[in-house]
Amino acid sequence: MNIFAAFIIVLLVMNVNDAIRNYLAVAGVRSLDLKAALIDMDGVLYDSMRNHTTAWYRMATEMGIGCCRDEFYLYEGMTGAATIDILFNRAYGHPATPDEARELYARKAKYFTELGAPVMMPGAGRMLATLRDSGICRVLVTGSGQQSVLDRLDRDYPGIFLPGKRVTAHNVTHGKPHPEPYLRGMEMAGCTATECMVIENAPLGVQAGKAAGCFTVAVTTGPIPRERLEESGADLVYGSMPEFAEALPQLLDALRSITVE
Repeated sequence: MNIFAAFIIVLLVMNVNDAIRNYLAVAGVRSLDLKAALIDMDGVLYDSMRNHTTAWYRMATEMGIGCCRDEFYLYEGMTGAATIDILFNRAYGHPATPDEARELYARKAKYFTELGAPVMMPGAGRMLATLRDSGICRVLVTGSGQQSVLDRLDRDYPGIFLPGKRVTAHNVTHGKPHPEPYLRGMEMAGCTATECMVIENAPLGVQAGKAAGCFTVAVTTGPIPRERLEESGADLVYGSMPEFAEALPQLLDALRSITVE
């Protein structure tokens, strides 16, 4: 290893340690007792956001609602009904009715499915295996109700998400950035906020994880810049899922060993 590479590693370790100490100070606890990881799905486990944004854009423009495709990256984590309400309030000055929301989300889901199955996110399998092998409980926490993707989890990531360890759009009242999805995830894990780590890729998800009181890691897997994730409150931001998977064993060690007085 050359001197420059060694220097970069030292800086990364310092950044991780500082992030953990800052979290502990804000949370008002001496140390973390990490037991669970609360994990987003789209953009974290699957490289699916480009298909979601394309499907949302097609549905909205067919209705004559002005929008741009990339704006839907910023709504990632919301329930489908909440996203539809944003479009309706902007275009018509009122939210959609429940029947309208159901019909339009079904149309969006159909367009998403027509685009083909999204690929597994590179590095996600390694990340999940590290959590499993470290004895960390894994809970899925997604704003999606897209059944075509949810149905693939057991095949693509066998043994990772056990029964009763999935929070989806179907069992929350408020989607991200509200903390409810992650609070439900903590309940499923049987853990408190300072026993959980959130893994996200979107600003609204980061805000939800922080509002729930969890140590929140963000991974840049799409066009949203790391600065936006930092502004949303992420404790740490990694540049890609393979980078995060590589760093995760050392991060877990640090989360379990660092204390503040």
